[in-house]
Amino acid sequence: MRKLGLIGGISWVSTRSYYEQINRIVQKREGPRSSAPMLIESLDFAPLFRLQTDEDWERAAAILIASAKRLESAGAGMLVIGANSMHRVYRQVEAEISIPILHIAECVGEKMAADGVKRAALIGTRNVMTESFYRRRLVQHGVDLLPPQMDTVEAVEKIIYEELIIGKATRQSERVFKTIITEKAQEGAQAIVLGTTELELVVDTKANVLPIYDSTQIHAQSAAEWILSGD
Repeated sequence: MRKLGLIGGISWVSTRSYYEQINRIVQKREGPRSSAPMLIESLDFAPLFRLQTDEDWERAAAILIASAKRLESAGAGMLVIGANSMHRVYRQVEAEISIPILHIAECVGEKMAADGVKRAALIGTRNVMTESFYRRRLVQHGVDLLPPQMDTVEAVEKIIYEELIIGKATRQSERVFKTIITEKAQEGAQAIVLGTTELELVVDTKANVLPIYDSTQIHAQSAAEWILSGD
């Protein structure tokens, strides 16, 4: 098996999910005593919380670049960034290392294209829902995305930053997302993309009115397949 590097801690909740999901896939394929060869650098999320200005994002890029270099030097053959929003600096990080980075939106877009999804709604943090760095990756795979509505953006971001990143999941938040997903179905979406890694805490991916494309699960599956594809 090949050795994967995971840039985590953004948040620790999603890092836990990546580690568990990747290992369950490896264990199922390789046997009950197998586990995934991984290097994990868990960053302090506090300096990366709710980035807004260009200076904020330049600082974030520098933090992720340094982490990526450390993981490469330690022997990782490919990297995964365990956060949708941090893919805003994907290109800067990619340019500074010689090993590949598995892009989360590319993994999601490829699966949606394979399933024939043509119209979807993207739910995540403000930058994921409104900026082009994530949306264009899905569009390039033939997925037409519903335009973001700012009241939904505000409600979703509040739950993510006040609850989910600290591992808190409430019934009220579950109801909020059920309502949002129902509304998106009425607006013509064929599927929902969970564009924040912690959303699995409050969205039941198997019991909704629309198919749910959980970015964490899809990203982890692709990472595990890479680990298992080694000689």
